[in-house]
Amino acid sequence: MALLLLFAALHGGALSPATAADFDKGLAAYKAGDYQTALAEWRPLAEAGDVNAQTMLGLVYAEGKGVPQDDTKAAAWYRRAAEQGHAGAQFGLGLMYNDGSGVPQDNVAAQMWLNLAASKVGPATSKQHQIAVETWDQLASQMSHEAIIQAQALARRCLASNYQDCGD
Repeated sequence: MALLLLFAALHGGALSPATAADFDKGLAAYKAGDYQTALAEWRPLAEAGDVNAQTMLGLVYAEGKGVPQDDTKAAAWYRRAAEQGHAGAQFGLGLMYNDGSGVPQDNVAAQMWLNLAASKVGPATSKQHQIAVETWDQLASQMSHEAIIQAQALARRCLASNYQDCGD
């Protein structure tokens, strides 16, 4: 999950100065192991629609840090941010679909979310892009050609609908 923290911290939306300060306070607390403070800072932001905070709540629930580990809640928070275009959340949700953690195991959905994440993380030389592509390739090696085509079509539809038509 350290990879997801890398994605989550680097690929979110723009924050207002006040919101950024609250998010950063939560991130510092998280890194220091003070998960209750991190949760207290992020939860109101996440509930107000902040994609960075939503992604971090997904990570907190996936890891069980400061809360009981709950993959269903993790997937729900990741989905909220993923459907707003957050690459880290898309990556996390893709991994959850790949593993069947908190959501039904679904290679096509996993491939779609990983494809979307890889397309958003910057130049092909970036570490985040490389990680997303390697994960995508590993999953693709287990899928039929038809399933890969279906996942790519779903990703295009999801993007074209501005994340309003992404499956589930």
